[in-house]
Amino acid sequence: MPCTRIARRTLAGLAAAALLTASHAADNWPAKPIRIIVPTPPAGPSDIAVRPLAAAVQKALGQAVIVENRAGANGNIGAAEVARAPADGYTWLWAMDPVLTVNKHIYKNIGYSSDAIVVLNAAARFSQTLICNPGLGFKSVKDMLEAAKSRELTYATGGAGSPGHLVMESLLSSTGVKMVHVPYKGPAPAMQDLMGGQVNCGFLAAPTVLPQIQSGRVTALATSGRTRSPLLPTLPTIAESGYPDFDGTYWLLLAAPKGVPAEIQKRFLAAMDAAIRSPQQQERVKPVDIEMVGSSPEQAQARVREISDKWEALTRKINLKPD
Repeated sequence: MPCTRIARRTLAGLAAAALLTASHAADNWPAKPIRIIVPTPPAGPSDIAVRPLAAAVQKALGQAVIVENRAGANGNIGAAEVARAPADGYTWLWAMDPVLTVNKHIYKNIGYSSDAIVVLNAAARFSQTLICNPGLGFKSVKDMLEAAKSRELTYATGGAGSPGHLVMESLLSSTGVKMVHVPYKGPAPAMQDLMGGQVNCGFLAAPTVLPQIQSGRVTALATSGRTRSPLLPTLPTIAESGYPDFDGTYWLLLAAPKGVPAEIQKRFLAAMDAAIRSPQQQERVKPVDIEMVGSSPEQAQARVREISDKWEALTRKINLKPD
């Protein structure tokens, strides 16, 4: 028998064995604890949102589901751990979309190939809140932008490349107005200086700014998303404030290493999506200004492509570099 024929039969046998092994693994999944990697510190909004989901999925699948925080490098450390994990359905990623839509455009090396992770559910959305020092007298987004045309205004964020930074630069870019960015090491010091008048305005998360809005120590002008904030339902969006094409929505994404067997994906996603859409989960995350949504893998991947293209264009325009 020619060597080529033997080689073909050997390869065919190996392929069949691999398919049989994969099928057996899917039939027996989950046979051990499942990990959900969160690339941010504990007790943040995304961490708070995912822990009840993990408990619900654990109950549905009859296997432990463990949330592990792997913070660092703006999410790159946790994402890289998922990218390098076996595609066996035992490691998943729960991350804010900039980890997968922004970082690859601003870091020279994110620690993994960006196509090694597949997004499977756009699980939830959240926005940023535009606030200003009340001494400025601004009552609307238009007030702020008009003032910025005639004098230098500053704005605070939780850091370069943070959601607040990107969404403000997106607004300024779309209107042709300039303001000076003042990055801080997190939202708390940014809020302190804004209240003290050292900086004029800021884009920060609603849970951070809500007590100061309620006390009148800052003035809220708008939120960045297409829908109003659950925490600030009477506050208009930027789109409602005269800029109808504006959308500064951010997403919490569920993803996995590329190549997880389809049957395992189907079972995990069914359990997760049911938890995401439950009325109980909707109520749990209102205090951290998150709206649970859920999606199909195809919808999630289309959304991520659109967002990634948008942020790539903006980061190039403003020459954004990581801190």
